[in-house]
Amino acid sequence: MRRWVAGCLVWMASALAAGPVTVWTPFEGAELEWLRAQAARFEAATGTPVEVVAMPLEEIRPRFILEAPRGRAADLVVPVPHGWVGEMAAAGVLEPVEGFVTEAYLADLVPVALEAFRYGGAGFGFPVSAEAVALIYNKRWVPEPPASWEAFLGLARRLTTGETFGFLYDLGDPYLGYGWFRAYGAFVFGRRADGSWDPAVLGLGGEAGYRAARFIQALRYGYGLVPAGVDDGVVDGAFREGAVAMTLNGPWAVEGYREAGLAFGVAPMPAPPGGRAWGPFVEVQGIVLNAYSRHKIAAVNFAKMLVRPDAQVGLSRVGGRIPVSRGALAALEDDPVVRGFAAVIALGEPVPNIPEIGRVWGPWREALRRVLERPDADVERIMDRMVEEIRRGLQGE
Repeated sequence: MRRWVAGCLVWMASALAAGPVTVWTPFEGAELEWLRAQAARFEAATGTPVEVVAMPLEEIRPRFILEAPRGRAADLVVPVPHGWVGEMAAAGVLEPVEGFVTEAYLADLVPVALEAFRYGGAGFGFPVSAEAVALIYNKRWVPEPPASWEAFLGLARRLTTGETFGFLYDLGDPYLGYGWFRAYGAFVFGRRADGSWDPAVLGLGGEAGYRAARFIQALRYGYGLVPAGVDDGVVDGAFREGAVAMTLNGPWAVEGYREAGLAFGVAPMPAPPGGRAWGPFVEVQGIVLNAYSRHKIAAVNFAKMLVRPDAQVGLSRVGGRIPVSRGALAALEDDPVVRGFAAVIALGEPVPNIPEIGRVWGPWREALRRVLERPDADVERIMDRMVEEIRRGLQGE
């Protein structure tokens, strides 16, 4: 670790009198102040000024793609969701980062973070944090997380009464429910030999997809756990009020639960009956470098400063983000929320970072809606139609 930091400082020294570096960021509040403080530290250490420009997240991607070739975009974006990488790399506005990193840096990252920022066989970012849904349980009702499906189901049924719900989440949300699909062997896109996503190979249908959809249907009609009319807002409000014992949610919900005064824990969901280990979608946030930047070395040096283990610890403490540095996670081992989400993230896989994923969500959500309409819904027919609709969408029909 010391050798890595020393190497980083040597590289930083080479950036003296370089720049200035411009950063676009969606950060707000304490996270924005943290970033500005890091920029001030960097300037003090290297003499290179860093201009931090805050803007709404939804404006950054289209503006960056448009303005980078004209020389009017930031040198860095801190951070972007990894799902943007495919579109931005295909547009030619991102610089691959392999030439700027060391083996020690790569070894410090959890594997899913590295995987998330790869596109076309190259790495296009410096990962800084990750998020995924996990089993979040109210310790008033569930002192320890269930270790098996049988234990989970027993608790959930016992705690489903006229006043409480043992387990509740929006069954129609495919992002939240992907862990069930994966546990039964389903997947969104296949992989090519180089590890890149292959949208021509769809894996949400067939027997694996049928089993996952039937299981989700059973959470309502078979096990009697999740009634109709439940969406994210209903679940979040009920959990904050203490009326839900267990739910599926991510780090973004933690602040609200703390404000509600809840004692809660975070753990992996047990594998469903007859399925493999449950593992959710993972979203990774990272720093990307403008391919047209005139200050690449200085920009990379600042990016490296922001992803050091100690920096990820600091960002986690001000913003509740889950680090992707092994060193940072070790430093935060005493934080049960970070530890719980880190364990779940290690089980998951990144959401595909290619633009084609946008053709999947609508048909997938609609299929789940139809599956959940009635206990006798024709699951196989619904899922087959979903796959065909996705395929047509990918072919531009």
